[in-house]
Amino acid sequence: MNRRKATIGAAGAGALIAGLIVVPSALADGAGQDGPGTAEARGVKAAAAHAAKAGIDWKTCPKDWGFDKPIQCGYVTVPVDYAKPGGRTIKIAVNRVKSTGTKDERQGSLVYNPGGPGGSGMRFPARVVDENPLWTKTAKAYDFVGFDPRGVGHSAPISCMDPQEFVKAPKADPVPDDEADKTAQRKLAKEYADGCKERSEGLLPHMTTPNTARDLDVVRAALGDKKLNFLGVSYGTYLGAVYSTLFPDHVRRMVVDSVVNPSRDQIWYRNNLDQDVAFQMRWDDWKKWVAEHDATYGIGDTPAKVEKQWEKLRAAAKKEPVGGVVGPAELLGFFQSAPYYDQAWAEVAGVWSAYLKGDEKALVEAAGPDMADKAGNKASENGNAVYTAVECTDAKWPTSWEKWDKDNSKLHEKYPFLTWSNAWLNLPCATWPVKQQKALEIGGGKGLPPVLITQSERDAATPYGGAVELQKRLKGSRLITEKDAGSHGITNVENECINKRVDAYLLKGTVDKKDVTCGPHATPEPEQAPAKAEAEARAQLPALP
Repeated sequence: MNRRKATIGAAGAGALIAGLIVVPSALADGAGQDGPGTAEARGVKAAAAHAAKAGIDWKTCPKDWGFDKPIQCGYVTVPVDYAKPGGRTIKIAVNRVKSTGTKDERQGSLVYNPGGPGGSGMRFPARVVDENPLWTKTAKAYDFVGFDPRGVGHSAPISCMDPQEFVKAPKADPVPDDEADKTAQRKLAKEYADGCKERSEGLLPHMTTPNTARDLDVVRAALGDKKLNFLGVSYGTYLGAVYSTLFPDHVRRMVVDSVVNPSRDQIWYRNNLDQDVAFQMRWDDWKKWVAEHDATYGIGDTPAKVEKQWEKLRAAAKKEPVGGVVGPAELLGFFQSAPYYDQAWAEVAGVWSAYLKGDEKALVEAAGPDMADKAGNKASENGNAVYTAVECTDAKWPTSWEKWDKDNSKLHEKYPFLTWSNAWLNLPCATWPVKQQKALEIGGGKGLPPVLITQSERDAATPYGGAVELQKRLKGSRLITEKDAGSHGITNVENECINKRVDAYLLKGTVDKKDVTCGPHATPEPEQAPAKAEAEARAQLPALP
């Protein structure tokens, strides 16, 4: 059904794709801040050595996983706590499709993470099976490998509340009318945080990006790769940054697309505040596009008129939820996909246009929950649980409600589209029931090769400054900027200026002598209803956190 994720009290953005294949010497210690002497470094070294020896028992995927041949599935065993590698273990689910080229063309595995945190990368091999033209050259050189990070999907999934309750609608309007509304949202956030501890079966203290990066190194070893080839999108860029800090000499090729600002000061509270500003900017971009195509949609012929229609729709849904289930929170959960992805522009506008012409069904189906889809609801709740668990455990968050209230009240005045919704999504971190870690100081260590960074200039989910900051920290990296564009995840968007450079890097390891600025990809064409191609393109996007 709809691909947005419900949240505790509202919908929010949150954060976020010559043969070296030998039995690895996964015995070199990860450099950087694990250091050769730490318990975690010794633990990941031992786990990787064991995985290299065991390999992966590739089999036909279980039927309920939804992956047909030639995609294969398997598991990699990792410690829950790398400081105690002999203790409890969990299994990380992986899948792959083999490279399409010759033996001489093959360069190893390309491992993918789509973001979140909480997103599954296991749709990645379908790009080869479906013959996605942007990836045909790369597919000759690499096995395309996806995985469920710890806590996600088939990898010891965690939960924070009953999935059916999680998706139930309508939820409270994320924009509070008074102090009572804020108090109610604070209560929901505290209950959610407590539920995460109760339902996570002891995994919660270990749900961190550094541990996921260590898992990634064990997966690399199990694949038989001496060094890692990695594509990370959105939160996947932070996972890549952490990996490159802990294991710089284990990186062969790394593409990071739509970059999380990795500064310690930003992870994660300030990054979420910065999203609120960027989402307003991209929301305004979309309103302008809708107005330019008023002949198709009939919503309004100026951005101001489109905004007025949005406010009217929001107010009406607050007074009487559409179809009994779509209130302001559910509307935002659907409409926020337009600022996220250009691929959603026509779909969202088409659904809105149909509603204004008297068709409520399309809006209810797009924005409302499907209570009969228990598997989908379980996956949605799981993704949100992992998003919360990782961001809340990764770093210190403010515990003072006064600070949250002051910061978000001030932002809401100028950037109202997402601010309060995003605040409630992340508020469980203020009362997090397990120890919060200190965010890792990101920086490329000895042996790190050039990293390729791609970023659209007007990205809402991961504002442009994150790419600039990461480039400063990874010596020798190259930044490709897509100017006057704002779609999130641009390596899977048709733009020859970007696509040819990604191919050249992954196939030959080459980067430009200087950073590159590319023009924007094609602006979406207006459509009254989502076309089949549009729906297929949307299916490739990571779920919204």
